[in-house]
Amino acid sequence: MNKVLKYLLSLIIVVFLWWLAALIISSKILPLPIEVFEAVVELKSELLFHMLASLKRIIFGVGSALIIAVPFGLIIGRFKSLDKYLSPFIYLAYPVPKIAFLPIVLLFFGLGDLSKVFLIAIIVFFQILVHTRDAAKSIDPELILSVKSLGVSKTQLFWHLILPASLPRVFTAIRISLGTAVAVLFFTETFATFEGLGFFIMDTWTRVNYSEMFAGIMALSFLGLILFLFVDFVERIFCPWIFLNDPENKV
Repeated sequence: MNKVLKYLLSLIIVVFLWWLAALIISSKILPLPIEVFEAVVELKSELLFHMLASLKRIIFGVGSALIIAVPFGLIIGRFKSLDKYLSPFIYLAYPVPKIAFLPIVLLFFGLGDLSKVFLIAIIVFFQILVHTRDAAKSIDPELILSVKSLGVSKTQLFWHLILPASLPRVFTAIRISLGTAVAVLFFTETFATFEGLGFFIMDTWTRVNYSEMFAGIMALSFLGLILFLFVDFVERIFCPWIFLNDPENKV
């Protein structure tokens, strides 16, 4: 089945279940899908404005984490001595609920975008770091020896084996971090800002306008979908070998 048809079928099923739940509950708290769609059309310009504000924060937050975490993770994964000494610090820092440091982050970086971007970056950093490190560590040693026997340099070994072999799990880490980033984004946008979908959703909630609130939730879901599809697209460019047996690639 064509991928577009799969998404369309999924959307139809979700809308149908939503419509059914709205009829059963019969409350303003859960408006009918048609009411929300009308709100989306009516507020399309405002929703687009808030989506772009949220998108900017996610891109800068996740992008900053990627730039640091991926090379750092590859280095730790390939050097056992570094992994031995740094892993305890990573394991201590990773489980800490960094969202609890929000007041401190605000004191250091202020109420603007920088504090929101920093919080997203520091939270997803460890997710990407651990996945990248594990990917680099899990490369078959015999494969590395085979490539080394060809007389390649360390730089060639990195670019032609270590990095390509680690990329699929790096993209998995990116997907996980995007889901986390959207959740963190919503929380950070509920205060000290007048831009972003988190602000829009909470603002409509306080005004008891549930149709517009669900329109904001739909926009946030759509933003997440676009980001995931973009990651899939980029992965197909940089990791084409993992899609060779994908039925959708066959005519």
